[in-house]
Amino acid sequence: MPDRKLVIRNIGLILTGKIEAPVADGDCVVATNGRITAFGQEKDLDTEGATHVVDAMGVTLAPGLIDSHVHPVVGDYTPRQQQLHWIDSTLNGGVTTMISAGEVHMPGRPKDIVGLKAMAIFAQRAYDNFRPSGVKVLAGAPVIEHGMEEHDFKELAEAGVKFLGEVGLGSVKDGKTARQMVEWARKYGIQSTIHTGGPSIPGSGLIDADMVLETGTDVVGHINGGHSALPDDQIVCLCENCGKGLEIVHNGNERAAVLTLNTARELGKLDQIILGTDGPAGSGVQPLGILRMVAMLSAFGNVDAATAFCFATGNTARQRDLDVGILEPGWAADFVLMDQAQHAPGKSILESVELGNLPGVGMTIIDGEVRSLRSRNTPPATRLPSVADLSPMGS
Repeated sequence: MPDRKLVIRNIGLILTGKIEAPVADGDCVVATNGRITAFGQEKDLDTEGATHVVDAMGVTLAPGLIDSHVHPVVGDYTPRQQQLHWIDSTLNGGVTTMISAGEVHMPGRPKDIVGLKAMAIFAQRAYDNFRPSGVKVLAGAPVIEHGMEEHDFKELAEAGVKFLGEVGLGSVKDGKTARQMVEWARKYGIQSTIHTGGPSIPGSGLIDADMVLETGTDVVGHINGGHSALPDDQIVCLCENCGKGLEIVHNGNERAAVLTLNTARELGKLDQIILGTDGPAGSGVQPLGILRMVAMLSAFGNVDAATAFCFATGNTARQRDLDVGILEPGWAADFVLMDQAQHAPGKSILESVELGNLPGVGMTIIDGEVRSLRSRNTPPATRLPSVADLSPMGS
């Protein structure tokens, strides 16, 4: 088959996802067979032989947003809210990748070791085989239970499982046991996250700073609470003592979110801030949750919008060891094209976001293929990109 070559031209602003350099010069991005090959000024790039061309019409291009904390179940349906197409709806909010923090809403979720492993492997396989609306759902995140042994984590890893569900949502609620299991998971390449804060659903419990530190997970899950946050001094303690992901979620405490951000900035740890929604949950599904977090943290956390977008892209990619979320040759060609919302205050899209306003999403692209056009959920963008299919017979 001939190469699929995508050229996105007439870009007004390029965001990279790299917190050390969040804005790049250029007006064009080129991708071949779903991977970024080059970006910069169109006159300096090889755009010949394009099979697909997107005219950005002057809007902003950023890496597709990543939701670091979701609770999928099966397909594009959530029994938690009896809702269909929640993933497609989230794509319309610019999110192209989601990471499961556990399929905990599965009715009758098995808690025996054989059952929980079977469910995790099933979820990993199912979402690997089926991408709702093209969205990459990295699922299959088992919740650890008492009685698990090292060979269980080896078996899970060999089957393709890459993430643990939130530590603390199962029967393991003491730091010593949790740490042993987290270390077994890490030995076999499985990342871990922990429920931080007060109980969220029946069966969960309080996880305080001492247990978080003792457990030593790769991500401090919803450090701003899911829903109830820890006391301020414990949040500060976690920021000071954790060297990995500090996850702020939409479904948490907004004041605690800003406290986390301010503390991380003072400590020089903004590169550890990552974003999730923690949905679907009791508070619902949040299709615009990641965009809302970017705008809220930029507006109230004294962070420029270009940097805030890194919390939802490159920071998560680096903390989670992903090949999405950063504008770099060889990385996945996953993008969101967006513009300042119609009649929103601010002299530019970045200034508008810094004032707390959501941008309008005009297009999403996953693996070099257009997956959605004008968002049905964001406020309407001032300008919209357009796409032309140049492949023979429209193939």
